[in-house]
Order: sequence, then C-alpha cells, then structure tokens
Amino acid sequence: MATRWGIVSAGRICNDFVTSLSVLSQDEHQVKAIAARDVARAQEFAKLHNIPKAYGSYEELANDKDLDVIYIGNVNCDHFSVGMLMINNNKHVLIEKPLTVNKRQSTELINAAKAKKVFLMEAVWSRFTPAYNKIREDIANNVIGEPINLNVTFGVPIMGKERLKLRDLGGGCILDIGIYCLQLCTMIYGVGAPIKVAATGTVSVNEGVDESCGVVLLYEGGKMATLTINGKVLLQNDAYITGEKGTIKVCNPFWTPTRVESPSGVLEVELPNAANKFNFTNSVQLRHQAQEVRRCILAGELESKTMSHEDSLAIASLEDQLRRILGVQYAADS
Repeated sequence: MATRWGIVSAGRICNDFVTSLSVLSQDEHQVKAIAARDVARAQEFAKLHNIPKAYGSYEELANDKDLDVIYIGNVNCDHFSVGMLMINNNKHVLIEKPLTVNKRQSTELINAAKAKKVFLMEAVWSRFTPAYNKIREDIANNVIGEPINLNVTFGVPIMGKERLKLRDLGGGCILDIGIYCLQLCTMIYGVGAPIKVAATGTVSVNEGVDESCGVVLLYEGGKMATLTINGKVLLQNDAYITGEKGTIKVCNPFWTPTRVESPSGVLEVELPNAANKFNFTNSVQLRHQAQEVRRCILAGELESKTMSHEDSLAIASLEDQLRRILGVQYAADS
C-alpha cells in the first residue's frame, strides 16, 4: 500500500519535494492533497503536480482522513504551530528544516509526537543521500581514523529573500544554511554538546537577523569544527572531515553532494531526471528522506535513527547558542 502524502504550502521547496517523489514508484508514494493559505495557489500547485485535492486552510488538510503523513514546507515561524496541528490530528509529520525556530519549541513538538505515537522527523535531507551513507560507512570502517577536524564553508547570496531577511518569519542564515553545517557536526561528533562554542558574525541593521557567522566548536578529546556561514556571498561550499589516517572531502554542494573523495575511493552519484523542474540544487535527492519516512512508518518507528529527535535537539541548541552570541532574538524566544 502506498504512503499517502499531504503537503503544507505551495512554495518552492514543496515543489521540489513533490517533484522528487515523482521519480519513485507510485505503488509506494502518492501525493493526495495540498494546502495553502491562498486556495488559488493550492489549486495551481495541484494542477501542476496532478494532486487530487487542494485546500485553502491547513485545518482542512489536518482533518483529511485519507492521508498518512504530512510534509510541512512553509515559513520557519509556522513550523511549530502547523506541526502541532498535524500531530494533534494523528498525522505523521516530516517538517522542513529547521524543525522549529528554537530548542524549546522543538522539545514541545517532539514530546507531543511521542504522546500521540506519531512519527516526526526534521527534514535534513543530506543525511539520507548516497554520499552521506558513504561518509558514515567510511568513518565506521576507520578509513580516516577517528575524526578530529571538520571544516565546512557554506555561503550563498540569499539574504534578499523575504523569508530570510524578516525576523518575524524566523529569518537569518543560521536556520537556513547554517543548519547544514551544524548537522554535519552532530553526525560526525555525536549529539553531545561541545565544551566550547566561539562565534562572531554580522547582523542586519533593520531587522536584526544574522547575515553571516563564523563558528569554532571544541569537543572532548581536542576534536574541532570550524564553520563559515554566509548569506551574502558565494563561498566554496565543500566540507573536509579529517582524521589521523586521512581526509574525506565532501564536494560542493556538500549538503546535497554527488561526489565524495575518500581514501577508500571516489563516489560519483548520477541523479535521475524528473518531468517537472526543480528550484534548488540536486533536489531530486529529497526523495531519499521520503523513503526513510515510509520505512519508519511501516516498521512502526516513531523516529529515524539516521536523523533522530536527539539530533534535532542538539542542532537546535547550537542554533540557539549562535543566535544568542550574535544577539538575534525571535518573539518565540521570550
């Protein structure tokens, strides 16, 4: 039986997620409904993607009994409220990163999902790509020895976008692109908090959201992560994971890579084509996280071991710390 998806929002990332599902078997994944606050946008989206039902409110989607799981891809500030709406209506939920805008909200959401016994995952799609599978496999096989240094740069000129430059929408570069750097830290070094966090950066004058951030994280045993996050300029966007035996290079775009260079060999991933166009780089790889969601639901698992609730809370804690250091505060932080 196919996993029946409902989609929250008719934005660009939702387009890419639904388009990525189109390359999978319809026997396993079917998009049955789309909801947007503007019903005309929902109807247009439904027509483009051949979705049977289009709603003009999220409540209608939550009440649809013919859906198994909801993908939430609206603005950051609404992830918590819409996620809670879906969970309270006994829907499994995949929420686009960030899970919420802070650790307090993420904790509440996770606790609600556990109480309702529904699946919940933050959509950190990087974790499910073939390239990241290779990274984990190489580290588990001691190919580079124990990782002791992580160096990541992520810079793209995105701060002109409304959803990123407005504080009321949960804007800023840390929650949008910085999370990809932070999730790599928790994947490599685990969910334990670093013993020292140092950061500096720039904040927009009018809205007070983070536009760039340089971070050094020190972990037990002298392990270190150096992260450069910038929403105003294009950077190299590679990641380097180094141990005493060698280095794994995760090639640009490191958050959705098709090439990994390792002492164990080079992995090159060929991506399939889809009928509709994508908005973001290599978005066809979004399908891998959908496959994990289906696997977990069929197995009766309420979270994914590959992107666990603990991972999400550890990442949210780091995001909160970095924003505090830079002086960026959302209304939800009060």
